Amino acid sequence: MTFSVRGDGETIARLNQILAMQKAAQLRDGIPSAEVRINRIDRCIGLLVDHAEQIADALSEDFSCRARETSLITDVASSLGPLKDAKANLAKWMRPEKRKTSPSLLGLLGAKAEVRYQPKGVVGIIAPWNFPVNLTFAPLAQILAAGNRAMIKPSELTPVTSELLRQMFAKAFSEEEIAVITGGPDVGQAFSRLAFDHMIFTGGTSIGRHIMRAASENLVPVTLELGGKSPVIVSRSADVATTADRIMAGKTLNAGQICLAPDYLLVPTEKRDELVGALTKSVTSMYPKLRDNPDYTAIISPRHFDRIQALLTDAKEKGATIVEINPAGEDFSTQNGRKIPPTLVLDTTEDMSIMQEEIFGPVLPIKTYSDVKEAVGYVNANDRPLGLYYFGADPSEQEYVLTNTTSGGVTVNDVIFHIAMEDLPFGGIGPSGMGSYHGHDGFKEFSHARSVYSQLKKDLGPMKALRPPYGKGVRDYIASQIKR
Repeated sequence: MTFSVRGDGETIARLNQILAMQKAAQLRDGIPSAEVRINRIDRCIGLLVDHAEQIADALSEDFSCRARETSLITDVASSLGPLKDAKANLAKWMRPEKRKTSPSLLGLLGAKAEVRYQPKGVVGIIAPWNFPVNLTFAPLAQILAAGNRAMIKPSELTPVTSELLRQMFAKAFSEEEIAVITGGPDVGQAFSRLAFDHMIFTGGTSIGRHIMRAASENLVPVTLELGGKSPVIVSRSADVATTADRIMAGKTLNAGQICLAPDYLLVPTEKRDELVGALTKSVTSMYPKLRDNPDYTAIISPRHFDRIQALLTDAKEKGATIVEINPAGEDFSTQNGRKIPPTLVLDTTEDMSIMQEEIFGPVLPIKTYSDVKEAVGYVNANDRPLGLYYFGADPSEQEYVLTNTTSGGVTVNDVIFHIAMEDLPFGGIGPSGMGSYHGHDGFKEFSHARSVYSQLKKDLGPMKALRPPYGKGVRDYIASQIKR
């Protein structure tokens, strides 16, 4: 059973009741077998397959306009991949890992060292609004593979989808296994203070700080998947047309409302105008019209729409050149659909808000550089981003960028795609997040790595020599260890 609640004292009591129920069930049933874990994952797969069309409908209603194809690819198909990967590999992941003994002689004589991966228990998932289904099911794949139970708080900004998720999970899972709690920010705050065994939050950096502070009250370990300003470094050696197509495909997907969306471009000074032309051509090819085009996603809410418009106004007032890509010359001033045309911002300065805040919309500032070291220096002068993108055909320059920058992940000659690699860990660093999941790395993230050492059954002479009363044997051993 799942339910919708308000953020009052009764809600807090109910949330704690569910958490206690799941923890008690985990102790009662013990560590789940591979078969139990696979069964839970299979139920999740069934939910997605059976409700794919309803999911697309719900997301379209929440966004006011979102292509069904976008939803089916990014929220349904992209959720099935992690679940199927976890199902195929979890039995292997569950096996104890053999480790070396120290000194190695102990191992030769029969001692054993190993790591066993245990479920942490109950994991809280706080999912965002931009990909509410994927960012529930993708971490859930490894959470269930690791043998945990889960409580899920979906976003209040996608109420139709959140309600659908609540109904879906109620069909396939008992409240002891997975519980979905819907409600507003007050419920989210109460949820973040629960004494989970682990918590994963996907969202903005500013909210991530509040989540971590709340989790610290109960010393709950957290995985924070945040965001920030993910840069794109375009090399002189890059193919301009292909680069533009791939950048704008990523930037216009979900109207740029992606934590990994390219946030700004760093391009050689002499290449800027050519790239601007190619970016414009790319958008025109994908979206000959925008306003009533069902393929082009709207901004999620009036508040976010106004926020993006304010960034553009601030940049224009401070001297930026605004290039709105509006192929059909449509009038967006009277629309009701919260759509913003893809927009390039040139001649930026550091005092502009658009160069300080994560944009999370279809707006792309372009900065120029004269030498790639200058571009790398600019990236390093700012917070470490969730993603970094390099376009070029110069191996030595590419290696220079990879070696001299730090980011959560990197895609070379495209954007965003590293998140789709299930065998690569996905996560941020510093203000862009902490911890990582996906594949085996996710299994480990949501498991407790328990060290187990099995001693020799009989005492040997050297072992006895390490006990009082101390004599020459222990002194010789100490001398053998304390040396260069």
